[in-house]
Amino acid sequence: MTTSIDTHAVRAALLSRLDALGARLDQVEQDFAQPHDPDSGEQAIERESEEAEEAIGDAAVAEIAATRAAIARLDAGSYGLCVSCGDPIAPARLAALPAASQCIACARAAGS
Repeated sequence: MTTSIDTHAVRAALLSRLDALGARLDQVEQDFAQPHDPDSGEQAIERESEEAEEAIGDAAVAEIAATRAAIARLDAGSYGLCVSCGDPIAPARLAALPAASQCIACARAAGS
């Protein structure tokens, strides 16, 4: 782990993000639980909205997994190191994407 990383601040930011993602996922689940409008035209619109909300929910689930993995790397002492090559991840990348698990080069090579 690089010494310039404030692990307490990173942990707080990651936990805060987990809370926000959990709230987003709860909202998506609540929206899915709502009954459909009896009007067939409204139902079509609602179904389109559900597809968008499902995509949002899927993205939230993926981000939750990445955030939990980042917390696990913090606990293991490997946060800030690329999981692919082992090189340090640029501080600017971690500041922009605290759950980043790869350096820019490896992320580009992986297509993510």
